[in-house]
Amino acid sequence: MKIGYVRVSTEEQNTARQEIMLRELGVDELFIDKASGKNADRPELRRMMEYVRRGDTVIVESISRFARNTRDLLDLVEHLTEKQVEFVSRKEAIDTTTPTGKFMLTVFAAVAELEREYILQRQREGIAIARTQGKYRGRPAKDYPNFECVVARWRNGEITAVQAMKQLGMSKTRFYERAKLLNK
Repeated sequence: MKIGYVRVSTEEQNTARQEIMLRELGVDELFIDKASGKNADRPELRRMMEYVRRGDTVIVESISRFARNTRDLLDLVEHLTEKQVEFVSRKEAIDTTTPTGKFMLTVFAAVAELEREYILQRQREGIAIARTQGKYRGRPAKDYPNFECVVARWRNGEITAVQAMKQLGMSKTRFYERAKLLNK
């Protein structure tokens, strides 16, 4: 069977272009995720990986639609190989049944990961510029009205730190950071 996998990063993005291309290639089954490719924890990808059987071929429009980092891509392809499933990426013309295809897969995976890192770097740079212009302030700090009282009870030994965190609905890191600021 030919199995198609489609991914876009957000719910608002359209999958039609990828779907049409894969349908034209005669895929029998199609799995579609609307989620970031930063990791392999995607519902339809997991479903597809369980679904494929020996002799199947997984076809994607491009490597970046399948995985955004080298390790995930190589792990996914290795898992497919163990199941005796072929992997084909149309854009990069990669076919893992050949040694050259396997080599090219590794090279393109590294390029996809580099592209993701560039995107994140540009995002950080854009945020830094926006901050200097006063246009970006980040998420507003959450208010915990009874924080000082709960911390005082914790410091007096009336409650444990875990109980204090639970009462406040705070993570361990945030709790200790804020408690430390009270000492200053």
